Amino acid sequence: MFSSFSKQLNPRKRKIRQQIENDPYYRFQSLEEIAIAVELGIKIDVTHATIDDLLRLPGISIHQARNLVELIQTGVEILSIEDMAASLNIPLSRLKPFASILAFSYYDPESLVTFKKININTAALEDLGIVANISEEIKQEIISDRQEKGKYKNLVDLQKRLQLNGIIISELMHYISF
Repeated sequence: MFSSFSKQLNPRKRKIRQQIENDPYYRFQSLEEIAIAVELGIKIDVTHATIDDLLRLPGISIHQARNLVELIQTGVEILSIEDMAASLNIPLSRLKPFASILAFSYYDPESLVTFKKININTAALEDLGIVANISEEIKQEIISDRQEKGKYKNLVDLQKRLQLNGIIISELMHYISF
């Protein structure tokens, strides 16, 4: 069932609109598609964007997306489209057309609602102390397994190697990065 707005669109635009609505990782192909996404209320918060989020933008490479996410994870603040252009080493004019879909937020690192994630592949036992509701035994197991078998690739790898249940992974995922 289409809204009255959808009925007014030509079939091509209606199809694109449906694709954008139904696929959260749809890669925009044009500024027209970005405008449709904005109409649908879609925003990409660069401060919390994943690589997949950034790859939705036309012309952004996997390399650029990875670099930007890594910079943000290390504490670099990207608070404007100018910051984003500088960090990607691309002309501002290349990003300006995406301004309507991009959001830049500041999160106070000292805020009680902002969790600073720790890298589980480099964290010492004391660093794991910030993770609430996780026993000292599990924290020690994380360190021991990492030293014995190497770095963790992601949450799935961590879960499999330590045979952790979903509840523990749910607790960890908000506090750790890889």
